[in-house]
Parts: sequence; structure tokens; C-alpha cells
Amino acid sequence: MKYVVLLSDGMAGRPIEQLGGRTTLEASHTPTMDRLAATAEVGLAAMVPQGMAPGSDTANLSVMGYDPRIYYTGRSPLEALSIGVEMEETDVSVRCNLVTLSEETTAYEDRKMLDHSAGEISTEEAKILIEAVKKELEEDGYEFHVGTSYRHLLLQKQGSITELIPPHDILGQTVGSFLPKEKLLRDKMKKSYDILSSHPINQKRKAQGKNPANSIWFWGAGSRPSLDSFLEKTGKKGIMISAVDLLKGIAAGAGMDVAAVEGANGGLHTNYEGKAKAALDALIKDGYDFAYIHVEAPDEMGHQGLVEEKMKAIEYVDQRVLRLLVEGMEEAKEEVRILVLPDHPTPIAVRTHTADPVPYLLYDSTRERAGVEGFGERTASETGISLSEGYRLIERLFAV
Repeated sequence: MKYVVLLSDGMAGRPIEQLGGRTTLEASHTPTMDRLAATAEVGLAAMVPQGMAPGSDTANLSVMGYDPRIYYTGRSPLEALSIGVEMEETDVSVRCNLVTLSEETTAYEDRKMLDHSAGEISTEEAKILIEAVKKELEEDGYEFHVGTSYRHLLLQKQGSITELIPPHDILGQTVGSFLPKEKLLRDKMKKSYDILSSHPINQKRKAQGKNPANSIWFWGAGSRPSLDSFLEKTGKKGIMISAVDLLKGIAAGAGMDVAAVEGANGGLHTNYEGKAKAALDALIKDGYDFAYIHVEAPDEMGHQGLVEEKMKAIEYVDQRVLRLLVEGMEEAKEEVRILVLPDHPTPIAVRTHTADPVPYLLYDSTRERAGVEGFGERTASETGISLSEGYRLIERLFAV
């Protein structure tokens, strides 16, 4: 038996009037999910423990079977693992986003958060911008490290964890009241605007009608993480397939391998087929027992408040990942269990994560059961299956 988690990040949501009271998932054309759901276990699972912030970090730890209340030490440290940044016990890692702030005022505090991802800036452009910031703002005890796209990090030696606000939580709002209380971090963010706003890359982006990456934004601080080995915990040899440093970092911390997929970028136009192929190769040819396929696009479209694009992302996951995965396993005559779910909702109306329970389907190619007609939030809620401890859902995937 082979095992797969297909994690469609932020896929769940809330009813939208323009969709006739349906969610983006319910309104999307998802024939593969619907076909599997008809003979699968379908229900709801709370992937974010009560009282914890509904981030992709806590939620994906839950999906992987790690109770966030035990294992979570902050988001940025998990990303540090992914890009090979060594952390001491006294170090603090902080996520450093490249963001787009409004430019109509002169005071930094009066600017608005327009885009938490600077138009999903390319890693190539971002590297040059972070190097410019690093040249001006790096000092003893504060190290900048390049990540992927808009996601980078600042390592504080002998640091302390301070409360920092995620930029995707304040889209459209004036940033002044959300700046770090720590003066040094606050000053670095302000100075970064002077460095980046006039940078040739950003001038070119503006000329092309793209959002400039005109500031850095710190959030997600935490200390060095320690995860138990996934192989020792589950008995399954696993591989992670994701374009996002957070997921790669969780995999690294858990001792899992990470597949490199050319063209995978965490955006709407990622290499969906490449992710499906990487999973099939790992499971059929390379002897892996478990593949975790993570697709970021629905979450990104939810943050941007784009209804049609979020539906398109969900449909791409269905047709360009899940369909190919199922067909490939059937052609290889491999028995498989597939768990399809989001980590958390990213409702269009709020443009950020919520802690609502998420719908899941658990399909077993060797067993048919009474499922539901159409996979979505409502049908999942109507089954009566509801898991309050989402980190235990993976036990159902691996159950004998």
C-alpha cells in the first residue's frame, strides 16, 4: 500500500454571495475529488489547535501528525531548516517578507499594506533585493538569508522572541499600529523602504505594471525546532513535494527527503503536472511509501481576494495533480490511500487564514464505502465525522 497527502493550501472558505451562497471549493469544477469522495471517508478536521494562530505552519504540522502544541516553535525556524541555516539554541529566526507598501505618503507609518508577496516576485529578482538590504542593514548579530520568492529570513544571534504581525493579516490597512515594538527591527523595516523603493528592479517592475517589492516586513519569529523522525514515528519512508520553504523545512526537520520540481514556484502558474509526476516516480520507481504534495496556489489567491483565480487554482489541483496521480497509480496497479484536504481555510472575504475545521476526503483504492455527492464544506459537515484533534487524522490514513 502507498500513501499520499494532497494538501491544497487554503482551499477551504466560506459561502460567497456572488457564487450563490457556495464556497469557492463548492463552486469549482472538481470531478476527480467528487469521484473519490463518492466512495471515501469524508469529514471535518480541526487542524489548528484552539488558541493557536491559524497559520500554515501549525496546520501543516498537524496534517503531518505533529501536535503543534508540542512541536511548534515558530514559522521562520522551520524555513531556516529548509534553506540550510544553522541555528543555535539561543538564536531566533524571523521571517522577512518582501512586500508592497503604498507610496502616496512620506511617513512609513502612514503607508498601507498592499501586497504581502510583492506580486509573487521571482526568486531571481528577490535575491538581488535582499542582497541590497543585506549590504546596508546587516550587522553583528543580525544575518539576512535569501529564501524563495518573497519569503526570506533574518537570523538574530542571542535573540529574543517578540510578537510580530503577519503582513497577510493587515492587507489594505495602514501599517503604523502593526510595526514591531522592538526598535531595531522597526528601524530596519523603515530603512529598507529607502533602499528598495528606488532600486532599479523595482523601477522596472513598476514600469511593467507589477507591484514593487519596496519594503521588508518581519514576522513569524521562533527558536530552533526539534521534530521526531517521520520514519521512526510512522514506519513510512516519506518525500515532500513543495515549492514553499516552510514545507521543505518541516520535511527536513522530520528527516524526510524533498523532491525538486522544475518550475514549481508556489504561485497560480506552478508546475502542477511536475508535482504529480514527482509523486508517482517516488512511489512507484523509488521505493517511497508516502508522498506529501503541497500546492500553495489556492491560499495565495485567497489572500489576494480573487474569486475566479482561487477557483481556477482548485480546479488545477483537481485536474492537473489529483487526476494524474490517481490515473498513474491505477496504471501501475498500485494500491493507494489518498488524503485530500486544505491545511486551513483562506476565505475570500477576510483574505487571511481562519481556524475553521477543514473538509477532508480519505480515499482507499481497495475499499469502497458510502461517501458523499460532491466534495465541499457542506457535504463534509453533513457526514457527522468531525475530528477535534487534527494531528491524529494521519493515523486514519495509515490505519491497518
